[in-house]
Amino acid sequence: MSYQHLLNPENPEVTIQIKGIGKIVLQLFESIAPNSVHNFIHLAKQGYYTNLVFHRIITGFMIQGGWGEKPSCPIKGEFRLNGFDNPLKHVRGVISMARTSDPNSQTTQFFIMHQNAPHLDGSYAGFGGVTEGFDVIDQVATRPRDGRDRPLEDVVIEFVTVDLKGKSYPDPVCYIKN
Repeated sequence: MSYQHLLNPENPEVTIQIKGIGKIVLQLFESIAPNSVHNFIHLAKQGYYTNLVFHRIITGFMIQGGWGEKPSCPIKGEFRLNGFDNPLKHVRGVISMARTSDPNSQTTQFFIMHQNAPHLDGSYAGFGGVTEGFDVIDQVATRPRDGRDRPLEDVVIEFVTVDLKGKSYPDPVCYIKN
């Protein structure tokens, strides 16, 4: 499922302001991945992403940010391989949660698709889509980088804001290993 039909003016709207480049505006899809949306909103409202960087960029694939020092609770991955029905495809403009090889290790890191990546479908929790700023994604994704895909010059997230459209959202449910 592509995300355009999920766009709705009542969805929470996120603005990611990138220093010296511009802004990316997204809508979050609670109906697709509720806990991932709650997690992102919770972190953004706390100002968690302020002054963090897009630390990993791969042209033609994705831009990844949200890696910080402050610990955050892991959340259960909301994707098919983890037993959760999330039909959102990893197409250009989708925002998704990053994780380790543990399917329940999503915390603060996210990535935005620069181009389609069907090999991620069902294995990562897509939870929103870009409505503005594809040119900004292109500028970030094509920055010079080192052999580890880290930009040679920091791509700084000045701030992230969320317009909740008058609604309230619960805090995320943390995943507790047995």
